Amino acid sequence: MPTQKAKKPVKKTAAKAITAKNEKTSNGKNGRAAKAVTASAPPPAPKPAPVPDAKSDAKLQYKAFEKGIQLLQKKHYKEAKELFEKARQGPSLEITSNAQSHIRMCERRLAAPPPEPKSSEDRYNLGVALINMRNLEQARKHLAVALEMEPRADHVYYAMAVCQALSGDAAGAYDSLKRAIDLQPRNRMAARQDSDLDAISNQPKFSRLLYPEKNP
Repeated sequence: MPTQKAKKPVKKTAAKAITAKNEKTSNGKNGRAAKAVTASAPPPAPKPAPVPDAKSDAKLQYKAFEKGIQLLQKKHYKEAKELFEKARQGPSLEITSNAQSHIRMCERRLAAPPPEPKSSEDRYNLGVALINMRNLEQARKHLAVALEMEPRADHVYYAMAVCQALSGDAAGAYDSLKRAIDLQPRNRMAARQDSDLDAISNQPKFSRLLYPEKNP
């Protein structure tokens, strides 16, 4: 009988090479994946918010209330009310209660009508404000009272001239402006540049009053 040939042992070199190649490929892929995971690590947890300082809040509340009192004494009611509203939000219940009562006080003051002007200057200031609002009738009344109180007030005569000019009273405006210039010649230069007098400044008698050098 023919004898079987002994099988040659399989060489393991090729198998080892294949295994090593697979391991290298696998390690390479795993290494890249691990690197990607490391790059997308979660952000650090946010820091906890600071705990409010009760002492600091109480100090700010007291300062707001104290400043509000100062403004109230100066009759700055709107600004005082804003500070009392801030003081009402603080931790001190006593200051909160006082702030609430002062807020109501400011509201009553703000709702009350303005006091009646007393001096000639008060009347003048109110008259000018009314002229700017084009409330000419009321402005004229206050300026007339101011002139009764201070007959030689050139600036009041000037304001009256403007009021009369805007009202269409050219004759009255001329008389008031002439008196203002007689008392204080600098009013002539002011009148030349005052746009509120444009409607009458081109009239002959006003031209002679404002530019005497051109009309000898």
